[in-house]
Amino acid sequence: MDETKIAPDRLEVLARIREYEQAGRFDEDVENDPEAPELTPDKVDYLCKKLSSKLGRKIANFLADHYFLKLIKKNILVIDGVTGAEYLEEGLKNGAIITCNHFHAFDNYVVFHCIRKYLPKKYLYKIIREGNYTNFPGLYGFFFRHCNTLPLSSNRRTMINFMSATNTLLTNGETILIYPEQGMWWNYRKPRPFKVGGFKMAYRAGVPVVPTFITMTDDERLGADGYPIQRFTFHVMPPIYPDKTLGEKLGAEKMKEEAYALCKAKYEEVYGIPLVYGEETQAKEEEV
Repeated sequence: MDETKIAPDRLEVLARIREYEQAGRFDEDVENDPEAPELTPDKVDYLCKKLSSKLGRKIANFLADHYFLKLIKKNILVIDGVTGAEYLEEGLKNGAIITCNHFHAFDNYVVFHCIRKYLPKKYLYKIIREGNYTNFPGLYGFFFRHCNTLPLSSNRRTMINFMSATNTLLTNGETILIYPEQGMWWNYRKPRPFKVGGFKMAYRAGVPVVPTFITMTDDERLGADGYPIQRFTFHVMPPIYPDKTLGEKLGAEKMKEEAYALCKAKYEEVYGIPLVYGEETQAKEEEV
């Protein structure tokens, strides 16, 4: 890859990813995002109870679907296929947490596009960071606020509402997408260590976790940022059910470790190299 063609801001992000991987700082943001305004309880309607929220959701989902399907049709957003689709009908039928690696602003639509026909309810809910909800202007900001998003918040009262809403949605049979790695690492191909929060949600609601993992290959074409367009394959692993004999802390931890192990195995299977981080990474990749 010719790094001289890559946009300077993307080179900065790639350098920061290498630095953070080396230091084991896997859950830290690598983008140069501005400080996020606090999301207060009056600014978010998690369960879409207001008429204005329902109308915004309908318009946003229509526009987003049209926008992303157009990108797929133009071969800008490229999805090469799905493996393990047989696990979706069982895993999503009564509510679920679905997990995925987070490496691109559009990866949530890749998930939705690949699972939509298996969703017993109409929507896929997405947990997003506070700044994505409070900071973004324009069309993307409209999508972030209205496309069935569940923003996290630095406000304690808002987070109480968030936890109550996610539990209600899951027990009502909805599917919620979480990124257990936390922040987005642009075009990063490895699974990163998981946080336990989303697995606690699944355990508390008594629903399975359906782990998924998106792998990438370089297209011959370059994107506007000078980096090769990535071609995505969406992999679904078997659902992981809560073990109610363990209690929430141990049960959620067990689900987390099982999900990470499945993603690690899928990474190693598809790319044909062992998963290593930091100093060992370059040496291992050069051996192959």
